[in-house]
Amino acid sequence: MKLFTNTLYFFLLIIQTCFGQWYQQNSGTVNGLTSVTFSDTENGIAVGDSNTILKTTDGGQNWIVQTSGTNSFLAGVSLTDANNGTIVGYDYDNQLGLILRTTDGGQNWITQTSGTTSPLYGVSFIDVNIGTVVGEEGTILRTTDGGQNWISQTSGITWLLYEVSFTDVNNGTAVGLSGTILNTKNGGQNWTLNSSEPSIGFQAVSFTDANNGTVVGYDYNNQLGVILRTTDGGENWVNQSSGTDNPLLGVFFVDTNIGTAVGYYGTILRTIDGGQNWISQTSGTDKFINEVYFIDINNGWVVGGTPNGEEGIILHTTNGGATFVEEEQLDEVAAEFLLSQNYPNPFNPSTKIKYSIPPVGTQHAVSVQIKIYDVLGKEIETLINEEKPAGTYEITWYAEQLPNGVYFYQLKAGSYIETKKMLLLK
Repeated sequence: MKLFTNTLYFFLLIIQTCFGQWYQQNSGTVNGLTSVTFSDTENGIAVGDSNTILKTTDGGQNWIVQTSGTNSFLAGVSLTDANNGTIVGYDYDNQLGLILRTTDGGQNWITQTSGTTSPLYGVSFIDVNIGTVVGEEGTILRTTDGGQNWISQTSGITWLLYEVSFTDVNNGTAVGLSGTILNTKNGGQNWTLNSSEPSIGFQAVSFTDANNGTVVGYDYNNQLGVILRTTDGGENWVNQSSGTDNPLLGVFFVDTNIGTAVGYYGTILRTIDGGQNWISQTSGTDKFINEVYFIDINNGWVVGGTPNGEEGIILHTTNGGATFVEEEQLDEVAAEFLLSQNYPNPFNPSTKIKYSIPPVGTQHAVSVQIKIYDVLGKEIETLINEEKPAGTYEITWYAEQLPNGVYFYQLKAGSYIETKKMLLLK
C-alpha cells in the first residue's frame, strides 16, 4: 500500500552519478601515440610518431622507451604473448612499408621485408606465426611463419585500410576509407567487399568471434561518429547510435557485450549490452584518443596525443572506465517499507531494484543498506549504505562481471529486513 501526496515530490529528479576511473600514466614521451596492446595485465607495448616504442612490464606504472633503429612512423602493434610482437608503420628513409618483429619482449626489434612501398597501419596476429597487416592502396599482407615471409593478398580495392581483426586462422575483417569493410572466411585467399560508402571513413574494427564484430569511424556528410555492428560475420551491418559528433578512431570488445570506443577530443564510449546503448565516460583530456585495448572487462588502456602528433598520453582504468549508478527520486511517499521484485528478471546484464521508505516517527532519514549475495550467502556488492529520507527509490545494478546464476538482494532499513531472489542469464 502506498500513500501518494500532492504536497511532496512534485518533480522528477534523476541523478546519474559517474565516478570517472580513467587516470593518466607517465608515458615518458612528447610524441603522439597511435596504438597500444597488452599480452597480460603487466606486459604491454605502445607505439607512435617519430619512431616511438614504449614498453611496460608493470601494467603501465613505468613505460620504458625502446628503439627500432629506423626513422619511421609507427601505426599499429600486436602482441601474442609477453615475448612475441609485431609493429607496422612506414620507413621514411627507405620509403617502404615497415614491419618490425620482436621475440624477446621488445629488447630487440628486427626489420622484416614487407615487399611494399605503401605505409602500413593495422596488424592482427592470432598466434606467434599467423598474422595479417593492412595499409594504403588496399595493401594486405599475410604471414604464416612469424613474418619471415610476407605474401601479398588481393583486396580488390585501392583505398587506404586502417585496421584488421582476425578471430581465427580463417575469419578476418579489414576496414578503411570510403566506408570499406572487407571480409574473408578463408585466411585472405579471397576478400569480399561487404560495405562501401564514400562519405564514411572506418578507422577501427573489433571482433570477439567469427560472428560478432563492431566497426567505428566518421560520417563526413552528417558529421557524426559512426558505429556499425554485425552478428552474422559481416553479412549484415546494423547502425548503432554513438551519441557523439566526434570522429571515432578506436574500438575494442572483450566479449560480445562489453566494449569501448574512443575518438577525437578525449571521447570514450562504453557499452555493456552489445552496443544497444553507448555511455560517454570522462577521460579527463581533450586530446585525440587513437586506440583502446582491454585485457579483461576491467583493465584497459587508451593512447593518443594532439592532432600534430605531439604530447603523447596514456590513460589507464582498473574498473572498466567508470561505475554507473542510476537512482530515481520518484513522485511518491510510501506508507510502509517495501522491497519490490527486481525487473527485468531474469536479467542480462543489468536490472532495476525498487524500494520504499515510509516516514518513521520524527526521524528525518533512515539508515538504508542494500547488498547483493550469491547463492552461498557470500556478499558480492553493497549498492546502498547511507541515510535516506522517506520516499520511493529505484537503483540499477550492473552484473556484467558475474557468472550466470541465482543471486539475492537484501534491504535493511532501520529494523526492517527483506530479501528477494533474482536470476542472471547471459
